[in-house]
Amino acid sequence: MSSNDIPQRLTDRKRAAIMNAAVEEFIAAGYDATSMDRIAARADVSKRTVYNHFPSKEALFAAILLRLWDESDAGDAPAYSSSEPLRAQLLALLARKLRLMNDESFLSVARMAISAGIHSPERARDIVARIGEREEDLTVWIRKAAADGRLSVTDPVFAGQQLHGIVKGFAFWPQVAMGQPTLTKHEQKKVAEAAADMFLARYARAASDK
Repeated sequence: MSSNDIPQRLTDRKRAAIMNAAVEEFIAAGYDATSMDRIAARADVSKRTVYNHFPSKEALFAAILLRLWDESDAGDAPAYSSSEPLRAQLLALLARKLRLMNDESFLSVARMAISAGIHSPERARDIVARIGEREEDLTVWIRKAAADGRLSVTDPVFAGQQLHGIVKGFAFWPQVAMGQPTLTKHEQKKVAEAAADMFLARYARAASDK
């Protein structure tokens, strides 16, 4: 290790400590009540050090959301297949989605974005857009299955929102808004199967496609 690596590692550790302290402060006190002074004290660094890394509280908050968002990445979604049963494909998509919603980094992002958005909607606009991007994979799958003649769907976005609503009613809103525990693997499987069966009962063109 070169001597130049040591200052860089120290800088990286301080940046990480600041971000970790800020997460704790934002969650504990909310965005508006959190100050750079409180973040510096919790991180055990000077206020000047905080500002050396982040020019403003807004920049720090944005960096935290992006870091948490990256940590919650569940990988690429399964692509639509014209030769595979719809139910099996849909269950794979929903299982991936439920794993994401069971991820504490993702839930932290959601809680912080919602907390920030209550008083300043524009502040959370970027993270809300990113959440929408994560949900687009299901809409793409529905659109392709409909184009293939296997789903009777005139509005793929609306149909996707319906499916998201079923899943989030069990695996997102109770955890984010009411502090309920994340679902067990058995509970995730139960929710995925029920949601897939309800969706296909409404939209699948033929029993053989389910």
